[in-house]
Amino acid sequence: MRRSLAQRPRRRAALLALVVGVVASVVSVLPGSAGAARFVATQSAGSCGGTVLVKADGTPWTCSFDDEFDGTALDRHKWLVQTTSSYGYHSGAECFVDSPSNVSVSNGVLNLTARRVSQPFTCPAPGLPYTTQYTSGMVDTAGLFAQAYGRFEFRAKVPAAAVAGLQTSLWLYPVNGTKYGSWPASGEIDVAETYSQYPNLAVPYIHYNSLLGDPNATNTNCTIDAGQFHTYTLVWTTQTLTVSIDGQTCVSDNWNPFLLAKPAPFDQPFMVLLTQALGIGTNAFDPATTPLPATTQVDYVRVWR
Repeated sequence: MRRSLAQRPRRRAALLALVVGVVASVVSVLPGSAGAARFVATQSAGSCGGTVLVKADGTPWTCSFDDEFDGTALDRHKWLVQTTSSYGYHSGAECFVDSPSNVSVSNGVLNLTARRVSQPFTCPAPGLPYTTQYTSGMVDTAGLFAQAYGRFEFRAKVPAAAVAGLQTSLWLYPVNGTKYGSWPASGEIDVAETYSQYPNLAVPYIHYNSLLGDPNATNTNCTIDAGQFHTYTLVWTTQTLTVSIDGQTCVSDNWNPFLLAKPAPFDQPFMVLLTQALGIGTNAFDPATTPLPATTQVDYVRVWR
């Protein structure tokens, strides 16, 4: 699993091209609030998913982004379909494309699907095209929405495969990916990554350059049932990043940056990304054994400030 994570830098360079190539038009930088929250049913038009979240101090969170995927097509005012041909980004052997076969909305969910196509083709990654027979889906909010601090929540179901070869990521990446230096100096927040080789695990990871190493940046203690919906939540304040799954805290990181003053590098807007990829490293895709098509379904994405 760690070898898969170790191969991130070359992929993040391609993602940086995405961030640089798209100007963020909606940016919210608002102070976070600590403390647990409780749900209060409401039909308020300003709520996320018809629900108002109330902080421990009794004041409400404010809904800043909400997609319940209730329509029949992706809302292009909220999401950009990421394509390898535009910015070069890919994780494994897949080519990210803008196709209803890979990115679709139906029955109240967003579907991100990795699949095998009939013939090998050249994926036109800028500067480094490659031959593959696999396409997949990825969406993000680059140029459409970004926020620093608050509460970010995903309800999603990852593929039920129990062999190596699939990777799903629910994550945040900074609008300015080099504000404090190249990856991971400017930060990345993986709310959950799943690797089909380890079907019962969802792995959060807080990426940055720590002063003396950060034992709280990740762990493998968070278990899920692959093939079932789970709720993945990040609460981001100026002091702490806390990730929970189905209400159970998995990671709570009081980060300590190297050569930076806290809350850097987590003091700038991050965009939201949803990715269905093919595996690499110890979770490498194997065309003989990895089941395709494979779909991650997202019931909703909600963000509060």
